[in-house]
Amino acid sequence: MSELSFIKMHGLGNDFVVVDGRGGDVALDSTRVRAIAERREGVGCDQLLEICAPNSEEADAFMRIWNADGGQVEACGNGTRCVAAFLMMESGESETVIETVAGLLKAEAAGPGLVAVDMGAARTEWNEIPLAREMDTLSLDLALGELSAPVAVNMGNPHAVFFVDDAEAVDLASLGPQLEVDALFPQRANIGVAQVTDKENIRLRVWERGVGLTQACGSGACAALVAAARRELTGRRATVTLGGGTLEIEWLEDNHVRMTGPVATSFMGMLL
Repeated sequence: MSELSFIKMHGLGNDFVVVDGRGGDVALDSTRVRAIAERREGVGCDQLLEICAPNSEEADAFMRIWNADGGQVEACGNGTRCVAAFLMMESGESETVIETVAGLLKAEAAGPGLVAVDMGAARTEWNEIPLAREMDTLSLDLALGELSAPVAVNMGNPHAVFFVDDAEAVDLASLGPQLEVDALFPQRANIGVAQVTDKENIRLRVWERGVGLTQACGSGACAALVAAARRELTGRRATVTLGGGTLEIEWLEDNHVRMTGPVATSFMGMLL
């Protein structure tokens, strides 16, 4: 197994191992990713982010996203902001374009320690989530325990957002893994519980597919704002508070969702 340098970064405690694969083969596979992500015997992370050479001439890099369980996923909002910070520090520029499986994501510096990213268009049709059968995505025919009738949104990955009176009181560690793999979601789903405290503030907790409970989930925050706005619980802009801090989310008139929040570097190291 080859040596591999890495940077440990996080956005609101949503933590990542970032590796630069642009110089050659970094020899990653599901088994190695699981070992790196393991928190007792590895580095520990929610996702491993692999920076690769872009396929598109419009992009500065391609980002491959590995979940802690060794599976690959399409989008990661906080991870995109971390990789954007890395690329902008490298180039000295104040903006960058990152290519992902979900499309091209434009990011820019938004102040000291802050990065904003255009997460692309919110998708809300049942076959865009995707769901196993046609259904009103504003109120899914889905319930478990105290949770029912979530809103479905795809932000590059599928989300089901349940609105609750008290997000802290929900036993998401128990309900999340069951809902994630419900037959309604052929690609599984991220499960959010959102408490709207007023028209401009949302408290959110997320069970992330392939990861579990996380301190923060950027795409989940975007999905929560879109879901709340669709239900007319908020406007098109709100502060979303997660376990690790806050993100500013805006659902733009062109249907794209902009997310702004902090990024930080924890340490650097070498994997053997």
